Amino acid sequence: MTREFNQEVDWLVAGTGVGGLTGAVVAHELGAEVLVVESASVYGGTTAHSGGVAWIPGHHLQSSVGIDDSKEEGYQYLSSLIGDSVKDERLRAFADKADDMLQFMHQHSRVTYTPLPAYMDYYEEHSGAKHGGRSMCPGAFTLRQLGEEAPYLRRGPFEGLGMPFSMTVVESSSLMKMNLRSYLIGAKLMLRYWLDIPSRLKGLSDDRIACGEALIARLRKTLMDRNIPLWLESPVVELIKEDGKIIGAVINKKGQMISIRARKGVLLATGGFASNLEMREQYHPKPTSTQWTAASPDSNGDGIRLGQSVGAAVDFMASAWWSPSYTMPDGKTISLIAGKAMPGSIMVNRIGKRFTNEAQPYEDVVKEQYLSEQRGEKAIPCYLIFDATYRSKYVIGHIKPSKLESDDNIPSGYFDTGLLTKAETLQQLAEKLAIDKVQLSETVTQFNANALKGIDPDFGRGASLHDRYYADAKVLPNPSLGPIEKGPFYAFKIEAGDLDTKGGIVCDEFGRVCDGGGEVIEGLYGSGNTTAAVMGDTYPGAGATIGSAMTFAYIAAHHALD
Repeated sequence: MTREFNQEVDWLVAGTGVGGLTGAVVAHELGAEVLVVESASVYGGTTAHSGGVAWIPGHHLQSSVGIDDSKEEGYQYLSSLIGDSVKDERLRAFADKADDMLQFMHQHSRVTYTPLPAYMDYYEEHSGAKHGGRSMCPGAFTLRQLGEEAPYLRRGPFEGLGMPFSMTVVESSSLMKMNLRSYLIGAKLMLRYWLDIPSRLKGLSDDRIACGEALIARLRKTLMDRNIPLWLESPVVELIKEDGKIIGAVINKKGQMISIRARKGVLLATGGFASNLEMREQYHPKPTSTQWTAASPDSNGDGIRLGQSVGAAVDFMASAWWSPSYTMPDGKTISLIAGKAMPGSIMVNRIGKRFTNEAQPYEDVVKEQYLSEQRGEKAIPCYLIFDATYRSKYVIGHIKPSKLESDDNIPSGYFDTGLLTKAETLQQLAEKLAIDKVQLSETVTQFNANALKGIDPDFGRGASLHDRYYADAKVLPNPSLGPIEKGPFYAFKIEAGDLDTKGGIVCDEFGRVCDGGGEVIEGLYGSGNTTAAVMGDTYPGAGATIGSAMTFAYIAAHHALD
C-alpha cells in the first residue's frame, strides 16, 4: 500500500532546542526546504533554561584572547578523558567539525559567541586540556526583535528572581565577585533596565535577554529571517519507514494528523527524558525524581522512544548532565552552580559528614552524592552548611548576600519548606535538620582546622583551576577554603539534580542513527540530548552539551544535503 503524504519537505526537524534550530538553519543555507516541529506550546527546549555556553575546542577566535589551541589538542583531551566508551570516529568528528560549525553559524545566522579566556576545561590533568578559551558565551539579544514570536520563547528559571535584569555569563561572573567592578557592572545593567522606558511603562520584564534564552532567540530570529516554518504543539507521533529507510513522519499538528515526506532526512532533536519519571525509574540510579531536574518540563524522551520504535540502539541511559539542584517553594527547580565553592561552606550528608570536594565540577558532586547515598549515608538530599560570614558576602544560587538582601527580606516560604534552615548554633542547626549534632560538630571542627591552613586533606578542595574559578580570590592561601565559625548558621537543601539526561539513541560520526547491530538507519539523524552523548559519562567543560548538539546538527545536515 502506497503511503499518501499531505506535505513534502527536504529536511524535517523535531525539536526547537539549540540542536534542532541549528540543524534547520544549516539545512536551509545548503538549499533545503525545511520544516521544524515542536511538541510544546513554546520553543527553546532545555537550551532556554541554560547558560547558553558552548564548548568548542580549537576554534578560530582563541588567538584573539591569547590562547593557542588546535583541533588535535581538543581530540587528545576528549580521548584522554572519555576513553573508548565512545567510538573514536565520533570524537574525531566533533573535534574536527566544531569550529567549522561555529564559523558557519557566525556567517549564516544571528548567533554570536565570544570566548571566555579564564573559563578552563574541567579536568586540567588530562592531555590536551586548556586553561581557558574553549567555553564561549552567547551574545545578549533584544526580545522585541522577535515581534509576535516573543511570547512563545521558553523563559529561563531565573525570570522573576533576584535581579530584574538579565545577565550574560560574563556579567554574572563579575557580579559574584562583589568588588568595585561588580558594583559598576550592576549599576550599568540597572541603569539600562530603567532607561528602557517603554518596557517599564508597560510593566514588562527585561527586554534584553541573555544566556540560553538569547541563544534561542537569535536562532528563532534567523528562522524568521528565512521564512523557515516552525509548528508549535505539533509532536512527531510516528516515523514512516519504507524499505528500511525513514522517509518521513506523522505530525499531530494541534490535533490534526499530517503526514510529511522528508526527502533528505529527519533530524530528531527533542531533548532527553529528564521529565519522564517512568524512564528515570527504569534507567537512573535511585532515588530519582523529575522534581530535581532543571531541564525543560517537556524533556519527556519522545525522540528517544521514536528512535527505538524503528530499531535504534540506546546508550548511556543511566547517565545525566548532573548538577546539584534546589527546589523553590513554588516548585521551580534551579541548578546550584554558584556558591558551593566559596570559602566558609561545606556539603554534608544527613549523618553529618562531608562526602565530596564541593568545589569540583558539578557533575562529579552529584556522582559523589549518589555514592554516599548508596553507602547508606543519607546524602539525597544533602545540605550546604555555612555561617554568617559566608551569608554576608556570597551568593547562594539566586539568593543575594545579606549585605544586599537581609534574612528578613527572604520569602518565608524558603524557611517554611526547609529549603533554607537557620539556627544560632551548629548544634541547634543539626537538631532542626535531624542530623547527629556530635558528628556535624566534629566535621566542622576538623574542616576549620584544615581550612585555616589552606588545605583539604580529605578531598583536595581548592587545588585545581576549576575549584578556584568560582571561589573568592581575596581569600588566601586557598580561595575555596575558610572556617565556618560565626553564628547564625545556615543549611541550604540540595538534591541530586541534573541539567538533562545524557542517554539516548546511538549515532555515528555523521549524526546518523544506528540500530542494535551497528547498522545505519537511513534517513534518520540525531542531535543533542536525544542522542547518546558524544561526551560519554563525562563533562569536559562548560558548554559541552550545547557545543556538541550544535556540531552534530551541523554535521547531520551536511551529510544529508551535500
